[in-house]
Amino acid sequence: MSRLLEATATALQSIRAGQSGTAALDATQAALRPGVQALLFQVLRNLGRAQALRSQLAPRKPPPWVDALLCTALALAWDAEAAPYEPFTLVNQAVEAAKRNPSARAQAAFINASLRRFLRERQALVAATQGDEVAVWNHPAWWIKQLRRDHPQQWQHILQANNAPAPMVLRVSRSKTTPALYQKALAAININSQLMGDWGLVLGRPVPVAQLPGFDQGLVSVQDAAAQLAAPLLLDGLDAGRPLRLLDACAAPGGKTAHLLEWAAALQAPWQVTALEVDAARAERIHDNLRRLGLQAQVLVADAGAPQDGWLQASGGEPFDAILLDAPCTASGIVRRHPDVRWLRRAGDVAQLAALQARLLAALWPLLRAGGRMLYCTCSVFRAEGDEQVRAFLAHNTDARLLPSPGHLFPGGTDKRDALQDNGPGEHDGFFYALLQKTA
Repeated sequence: MSRLLEATATALQSIRAGQSGTAALDATQAALRPGVQALLFQVLRNLGRAQALRSQLAPRKPPPWVDALLCTALALAWDAEAAPYEPFTLVNQAVEAAKRNPSARAQAAFINASLRRFLRERQALVAATQGDEVAVWNHPAWWIKQLRRDHPQQWQHILQANNAPAPMVLRVSRSKTTPALYQKALAAININSQLMGDWGLVLGRPVPVAQLPGFDQGLVSVQDAAAQLAAPLLLDGLDAGRPLRLLDACAAPGGKTAHLLEWAAALQAPWQVTALEVDAARAERIHDNLRRLGLQAQVLVADAGAPQDGWLQASGGEPFDAILLDAPCTASGIVRRHPDVRWLRRAGDVAQLAALQARLLAALWPLLRAGGRMLYCTCSVFRAEGDEQVRAFLAHNTDARLLPSPGHLFPGGTDKRDALQDNGPGEHDGFFYALLQKTA
């Protein structure tokens, strides 16, 4: 257990230094990784409270790794009902973790004294942090302020949803099986599931993909319920009998590209799909996903915002009939799955990413044929990356009109938008969708 706490503190220190949670976990010893991930996610979901408690116990901030270990222990211990270990066991093992780390060994007594004081004075110390919004909501102050301004009726729901783990959701390949048949295959190995929409299944518990029947053969993919809306929103009603050119801009890791191709295969539509990704390593993930599913698309490593660099000619040079722009964003809607995001982002990132989204919209809109559709989406709940972005775009592009679209979807699924009317609570991430049509 001390090794798990030591590795979790190291991962937390890396995230505080700006590294993503994925990278921090990748750097963790493989044998420890599953346990560290479970502890780290709990720590990140309680980090605001832990930091406030640490300030009560030690107003003078200790060295980075020592502070990371102390906050790790406090995040795991502050809520006795959710604590993964008995209180005194956690204290003893945190002290052992400090002794294992040469740079922190001298601070082991400080760790011991701080945590034992916390156990003695838990009620009073927790009460002293109740006036701190960051401690109560476990999000940065700027994030809370932004949500309160953007969604005055829903901001508390969004924050609460962000602190709960997300369910594992599958998309069934419509050309290979049906949700009902796949549900039976899951039940045969004691995995409960619920139907979601037309082609989705929500699992009763997360499982490694290697345990999913037929995963390697492409029967299913892991994809959140909100993300599964992209392909039907863009493609429903398009002419399946005519060769059409489809573009998936910013396509990695390829889940939506694959869904577009599955949709075309089920309709036997002669559609050509081009997938763009500016990062070569991430583009490889598109290839990997398509190979597993037995699908083919033209995958180009290119900046979607710079068609003048030659990728448009490489894709055929003609205007596109439909464009999916899943734009880079703050990822503020997928914090349930990536609890590190809230602590990595800074207030200035919202405007910076909104400017990038506007640049991509401006670059791609001229590439759409008259009558064609563009689906703009982000996995964000911030209005600057959603409806404010689209309103500004419509104001500057008189040849664009907004078709019926879900708009902002909030994590947790308690908002019953028409597009998600069959979803139960807790079945989708936060997202934004706007379907635009070129009129002239």
